[in-house]
Amino acid sequence: QVQLVESGGGLVQAGGSLRLSCVASGRPLHGYGMGWFRRAPGKDREFVAAITRDSDETVYFDSVKDRFTISRDNAKNTAYLHMNNLKPEDTAVYYCAADRLGPGFSSRITSRASEYDYWGQGTQVTVSS
Repeated sequence: QVQLVESGGGLVQAGGSLRLSCVASGRPLHGYGMGWFRRAPGKDREFVAAITRDSDETVYFDSVKDRFTISRDNAKNTAYLHMNNLKPEDTAVYYCAADRLGPGFSSRITSRASEYDYWGQGTQVTVSS
């Protein structure tokens, strides 16, 4: 079992920045691919970004490319989402998720929520115009 706890959300003006953190406990994070998702009011959950276990590959949702950066520090059991130039449409609850990697899947990276095994409770990000 892996427990994930997000932090770093808050209220920020458009154009501002936030850094979200996701701290894992229970198992070493290096055995998991990591992803960030978000759910805006009245909308479905959507993929934001993902990173491989060794940080050698990242993938982003088109609307956040060049503004958001996903990273991880396996020694600290923590994943991050750096968000710059925030827009009101980025307002959502942000969730981190862990994809348990079995043999032969160590380099997997996925945007599919169904592939992730563990989820945090979420952190609210509100961007004012």
